[in-house]
Amino acid sequence: MVEFELVSPEKLLMSQSVRMVVVPGAEGQLGVLEGHAPMIVTVLPGVIDVYADDMATITRRIFVAGGFCEVTGTRVTVLAEEALELDALRAQDRAGLEKQLSDLREDLDDAKSDAERKTLEGRVAVLQAKLEVQGLH
Repeated sequence: MVEFELVSPEKLLMSQSVRMVVVPGAEGQLGVLEGHAPMIVTVLPGVIDVYADDMATITRRIFVAGGFCEVTGTRVTVLAEEALELDALRAQDRAGLEKQLSDLREDLDDAKSDAERKTLEGRVAVLQAKLEVQGLH
């Protein structure tokens, strides 16, 4: 078993022993089991899958808007910019998310600096990921 902690800027969201955690990393999906090599990776917007008892059953799915993941041989800690249970994300108003995305794309077209453009591109990526996840069944 590996200890999994999910932390948002506001609070510790989850802390429990699990069999495996799969994190959407910058280099692809990162599956972490006990004894994994230590590393720190960038987390992209996407879904964390938690396997509590066996490798065949996902017991929890959590959308994260990005952040960082620290892995040791016994612990996985995800520092997420935002985290939502999949059911909560699916309950959000899709039309509202699409409107936000449209507005952000307009703002991106009008960006006046590289820093502003980079910030807006990140927000667009998060909204696109939310809409993709909402479309999954």
